[in-house]
Amino acid sequence: MYFLLLFFFSIGALFGCYVAHCQFTSPDGHDAMFVDQFYFNKVLEVQYNSSVGKVVGYTKNGIKVADKLNGDEGFMKHQIWKSNLCKRNVQMFYDGRQNSVEPYVWLRSVDAADSRRPSMLVCSAYNFYPKQIKLTWLRDGKQTTTDVTSTEELPNGNWLYQIHSYLEYTPTPEEKISCMVEHASLMKPMIYDWEPSPDSGRDKIAVGAAGLLLGLVFSVAGLIYYKKKSSGERFFLINIK
Repeated sequence: MYFLLLFFFSIGALFGCYVAHCQFTSPDGHDAMFVDQFYFNKVLEVQYNSSVGKVVGYTKNGIKVADKLNGDEGFMKHQIWKSNLCKRNVQMFYDGRQNSVEPYVWLRSVDAADSRRPSMLVCSAYNFYPKQIKLTWLRDGKQTTTDVTSTEELPNGNWLYQIHSYLEYTPTPEEKISCMVEHASLMKPMIYDWEPSPDSGRDKIAVGAAGLLLGLVFSVAGLIYYKKKSSGERFFLINIK
């Protein structure tokens, strides 16, 4: 996990980027590492890594800059201060995470109203806190944004939230579709695989057969009623004569 700070600037056709992040894996912050990076035209020029304890240059100009910064006592003290701040904030992050609520996720398919349209999958996350959450669709392990629509985070009225994401799809043999959920309550992204019901095809056949049988019963009953009615009318005409 890491906190990330980005700063971009441009001068004419030149482009620079400053990246600072605090990286850690343990709650006590003993392995926390603070990294400062400066890119110029997408090329990494210099980097400060608290685990190394100095600035390293990666280009000809970057090496010159690194030498000057490493000799600057004020700059190095400031880097040490930021490294210590990084470690202190780890505990704050985990304390905030303990107050979070893990979402309940439901992945399901919905039949399209129009048979000519693709089917739809719905990935819903319920009762989570804090509000910030990310749902991502994966097809065979790769992120897809095509035919995807999502709602905003919707309040439940009890400090918890819900969100829904929709994926229109045309089923293909052996394709794996998943919904990935990222939230502060989760140590790592959770992936939920969609598993088509093996009985869905048989259910449709059973419903169709039941409908056909019901129609046949009504047809036979109608035919019997018609014959009885026709026989009664002929008998009534004969008596009149």
